[in-house]
Parts: sequence; C-alpha cells; structure tokens
Amino acid sequence: MSIATSLLLFGATGDLSRRMLLPSLFGLHGDGLLPAELKIIGTARSKLDAAAFQAMAGDALEKALEPDRRPEASVRAFLDRLAYVPLDASTGSGFDGLAAEVGDPCKAAIFLSTAPSLFGPTIAGLAAAGLARDGARLALEKPLGHDLESSRAINDAVAAAYPESRTFRIDHYLGKETVQNLIALRFGNVLFEPLWNAAGIDHVQISVGETVGLEGRADYYDGMGALRDMVQNHMLQLLALVAMEPPARYDPTAVRDEKVKVLRSLRPITARDVTTHSVRGQYGAGAIAGQPVPAYADELGRASDTETFVALKAHVDNWRWRGVPFYLRTGKRMPERVSEIIVQFRAVPHSMFGEAGLKANKLIISIQPHEDIGLKLMAKVPGLDRDGLKLRAVPLDIGMTNAFADVRRRIAYERLLLDLVEGKQTLFVRRDEVEAQWTWIDGIRAGWAETGMGVKPYAAGNWGPSQAIALTERDGVSWHD
Repeated sequence: MSIATSLLLFGATGDLSRRMLLPSLFGLHGDGLLPAELKIIGTARSKLDAAAFQAMAGDALEKALEPDRRPEASVRAFLDRLAYVPLDASTGSGFDGLAAEVGDPCKAAIFLSTAPSLFGPTIAGLAAAGLARDGARLALEKPLGHDLESSRAINDAVAAAYPESRTFRIDHYLGKETVQNLIALRFGNVLFEPLWNAAGIDHVQISVGETVGLEGRADYYDGMGALRDMVQNHMLQLLALVAMEPPARYDPTAVRDEKVKVLRSLRPITARDVTTHSVRGQYGAGAIAGQPVPAYADELGRASDTETFVALKAHVDNWRWRGVPFYLRTGKRMPERVSEIIVQFRAVPHSMFGEAGLKANKLIISIQPHEDIGLKLMAKVPGLDRDGLKLRAVPLDIGMTNAFADVRRRIAYERLLLDLVEGKQTLFVRRDEVEAQWTWIDGIRAGWAETGMGVKPYAAGNWGPSQAIALTERDGVSWHD
C-alpha cells in the first residue's frame, strides 16, 4: 500500500480532532515523520474557510501542548499543510469539492470521526466522488454500531466501497505503548511465555476506571452503557492480546488471526449464569478527590437503567486457558483514573519457608495514567533471622518512564495516524474481530434482559457496588486496588 499524499479528517472541528488528532499530527510533523507532500484536509458542517480552520487548529495546539512542544516556526509550517472543505454528509453536498482538494484519490487516507448514522451517506458520497478508488483507505472511529446487527450494517456499507485490506477500524488503546509492549513482553522473553498458561497463571484482572461522569456525552452514553462503551472494544482487545497464541510473524494477518481465535473462544455468558458472572452498577452521589459529585440520574436529568459500571467473570475455552478466570471491570466515577492488567501467577507448589509470608508472583501492566510494567517477586527481608526467615514481596520495576527516559512519550493517535498514512494495519481491528466481540456482548445483554437484571447502586468515588467484590471473592480472589 502506497504512502498517502492527502489525509481527510471528517469531524475536523469536533472534540476528538481538537484534543487528539490535530496535536498528534503536529507531533508527527514536528519530528519530520509525515511525508513532506502530505496535505491535511479538514471537513465538517461548519462553514469555515482554510484560514479559519487553521486558526482553530492553532488554538487547539495551544491548549493541548506546552509552549516548548510547539515552536512557532514548526506551528506555522504545520498550519500551512491544512486545508478545509465544508461538507454536509446528510445532504450529499460538498463531496466534489473535497475530491478536487484531494488531488490523487488513489493516495487518499480518510479518517471518519462522525456519528454512526452518517457513515453510510458519507461512504456513498466518497465513492460517488471517486474517493474510494484502489489505494484509497478508510479509517473509522468508534462506535461501530450498538449491537451485532447494526455493526454488520455499517461494515457492509464500508465493504461496498472499501475492501477489508483498505479498511482501518480504530481502537486507540492499541496505539498505547504499554499495550504494544505486552506483545514484546510475551513473545520477546523466554522468561514469561513458558508460564503464560493455565499451569502458571491463576487468574487475570483487567480494570479500566474513570473518575469522570457524563462530560457532555449524556445522549450517547445513556444509549450505550459501560458494557458497550468500554468492554466491547478496549477491554476485549486487551483480553485478546493477553490470551492469544504466539503469531508466526508480526504482521496484520498473523496478529489479528490469533486475536480473533481468542474472541471466538470466549465462553458465552447466558441467562443461566449472568447473575453469577456479571454485575451491573450505576453511581449515586458521592465524592471524587474530596469534591462532591451528583448521581448519574441527576447528571442525566432523568431516571435510567443504564449501567455506568460493569464487572464480568470471563473464560477463554481453549487448552492454554482452561479453568483460568479473566475478571473484567470498568466504570465511571471510580476513585481514580486507571487502566491496568494484573496477571496473577500461581503459588509455588510447596513452601519450604513455613509462615514466612510467601506470596505468589504478580505482573502489573499499567496502561494509564502511567505506562509501566512491574513484577512482584519474593525476597528475603534483611536481618539475622533469629526468629526465622522472613520474606516480602518486592517490585521489580520495568517502568517505561525510567527505562526510556530519553524517548518522548507519544499520544496513541500519533502511532495510529502514522500507520494509516503509511498503510500499516497491524494495530487496527479487523471485521471478524468486531463481530466476535459483538456476539459475546450481545449474549450478555440478552441474559440481562431475560433475567430482568437491573443496576446496583454505588456511591461515586468507590469501586462499584458490593456485588463486584463478591464476584471475585467467591473464588478466593481480591481485586487489585
């Protein structure tokens, strides 16, 4: 796939563009990683001209980046790359003007960050304007539907114009350094892979906690809930990377083939076991960082049965993971913002140390707010041991911040946008992955509906309802808090 000479940003005046896309593109520009001839074309319904869009982009960079990260000369050169074409996809007007601005349609990279309802008309307009020719590629930001049926409808619309080899479905978690490092950790070190199975691992925990509430996303979020907003995409992608078999090569086909095998091996959570394997919660009034916050219903302005917290006990039914539970939890108004993977290894088969405090090893993979990897190892407590040998769990820090202090930490979208421009698909999600994820999620939602399983209350600033604690403690496991 050739390197793109134009990058089209649909939804270019929106929040994602201001906070992430434009700062990410500027970072790539400043480091000389974007092709010199690459033109960045913004488009949205806003009636702007190129100068107004450049001014908006400059303001976005000023808000997103520290002064030392945006030298004036570099900012000016970046803004000179930007063009703008107003377009209303719902009416089909403006696509010819967009095509004229693009130039060579075979070298166009297109990023769709719009409402899912506009995917169909936008793709139809792009195709009619000649912007779906061989070589043109399309990236899609979530949400890609709200269930399997709607996801298939979107993917069918995409496939009518862009084959899978030119379709880039974005999950920004896959652009995070520590997520990519998970692959390096597993398959680049002989230390871990022989133990990475049911014989060596007791359980895995994946937690994604947010301190924020609705933040202006009320209509979207209340129609989705935590299960579809976070678990269906980010968390299942993390689970797939933890659980997948070693790919033969680090390439798009090999890596994604192994991920989809995991997703298809997830044991369905049905009405029979949904009450023991899942927890739904919704935050009430409470406090975050010492500041009072309202209940979800008060933020929303009405009563709702939408879950703002979900905890799940999942199983991957294959040889490697037989009997190993994967505990997932995510929620809003949690005590802290955190995304992490905990790999709990099994205890030694026999302790020669008696009551010395022996604990099983634990691998902690932190994704945010800090990207670090740590391993809890047992070590002897210094001393003369007159009362017997004492052991203590001590961290072996594989912290990315310290290990790579000489390398700038990048926004996840920097990697994804550069891969889009260069036509590299490894860190993007394939259609069969998405459909396997939705199949599993739809089964859980059907179980909730069949059993009438409602939301349990929890106070903002807590790790969900008490039922989430019981979910793990029934197995003798505690959440890593």
